[in-house]
Amino acid sequence: MKNNLLLFFSLLSSIALFSQENNQSFTLQEAINFALENNRTAKNALQDIEAAKMQKWETTATGLPQISAEVGYQNFLKQQVSLIPAEFFGGNPGEYSEVIFSTKQSVTATATLNQKLFDGSYLVGLQSAKVFLEISKNAKEKTDLEVRKAVINAYGNVLLAEESTAILSKNVETLEANLFEINKIYENGLEEEESVEQLKITLSGVKSNLKNVIRLKNLAYQMLNITLGLDINNSTVLVDTLLVLTSQNMDLGLLETNADVENTIDFKIAKNDKTSKELLLKLEKSKALPTLNTFINGGYSGFGDDFNFANKDQQWFGSSLLGVNLNIPIFSSLGRSAATQRARINLEKAKHDLIETEQKIQLQIASAKSDYQFAIEDYTNKKENLNLAERIEVKNQTKFFEGIASSFDLRQAQTQLYSAQQEFLQAMLDVINKKAELETVLNAINN
Repeated sequence: MKNNLLLFFSLLSSIALFSQENNQSFTLQEAINFALENNRTAKNALQDIEAAKMQKWETTATGLPQISAEVGYQNFLKQQVSLIPAEFFGGNPGEYSEVIFSTKQSVTATATLNQKLFDGSYLVGLQSAKVFLEISKNAKEKTDLEVRKAVINAYGNVLLAEESTAILSKNVETLEANLFEINKIYENGLEEEESVEQLKITLSGVKSNLKNVIRLKNLAYQMLNITLGLDINNSTVLVDTLLVLTSQNMDLGLLETNADVENTIDFKIAKNDKTSKELLLKLEKSKALPTLNTFINGGYSGFGDDFNFANKDQQWFGSSLLGVNLNIPIFSSLGRSAATQRARINLEKAKHDLIETEQKIQLQIASAKSDYQFAIEDYTNKKENLNLAERIEVKNQTKFFEGIASSFDLRQAQTQLYSAQQEFLQAMLDVINKKAELETVLNAINN
């Protein structure tokens, strides 16, 4: 019975379009879109952007007017006594009289407005908040690229396990049919026992591989569910097939893409690091500049020996104050100088890292293009090998039942066919995964 793998894949493509009720079915693109919204890592990265926006406003707000209010109540359990010369009140010189200046209770309410007039650290902080938001956005883009690649890999692994299971099951059926025929021929004395044993060995090996692939298939589904952001035991159905995805991912034009390294996400992240180090150097320098702040406050105070502050005839005394504070750093025992030098050293390191990152990205792009091109070439080669292995197996099977070929020759042809089948499946998966790797390096997330 001829094993036409390509025809078998076409049949799987039709079957995959029907999913059971209540199952979640996904094409690969649908799975990617779903994961970008529901994958836990992707959602965390999105929340990081929102947090960065809030931090940007938090930093900005520190330089805007700040208003605070304070209400205080005091009740002297034992009032403080002061001594003054008694002669002030007509007493004898050299003697002192005990005097209590304050009332027993008092209430004070004050409102204060503070405003920065100049602070170098604040100006640097505003720039840093913008950079931090940019870093968060770049981190989200990097996360989306990695999630996309992870979904493609997980989706492909499930398809590989599914189609490996189907092919191995088909091989088991063929071997069992052959074994049945050989047994009948052997029972009639027209075949040697070794032929039966050879087929049993082959069948046993294929059954063992089938059991292992079934176990791996369950794990592959669980890994895909986690990557999508679903419950690990969710019933997920895949619409695409390995053959369809392979044909969709054969894009030689991608190999001709002229990559702009500066537009890759890894370069942007390295550039963010350099910018942040520049701002840290500015921050250390700004600490040597004076700071200027102003404030104005106003309040009312009430006094009394009893708590009568809620009475309408309570007397309140108003006050107000305007002030300006100028803080001038003069000498820090060279502490600021050391901090500035340390920041300058870190900036130089970040510049070197940026150059190295640029060179690494160029190498990664070249390597990813080479791997993708090899995957396409290897797919074509494995496809031809599979066709040859199918023809060889059919010829040897015919020769065997005609008594021309030995059971050893048949087993060797079958083993070669089964190996070619798995290599062809892996070659298809490699085309999909290597393209995803190249797109990730190029930031081609929408391709």
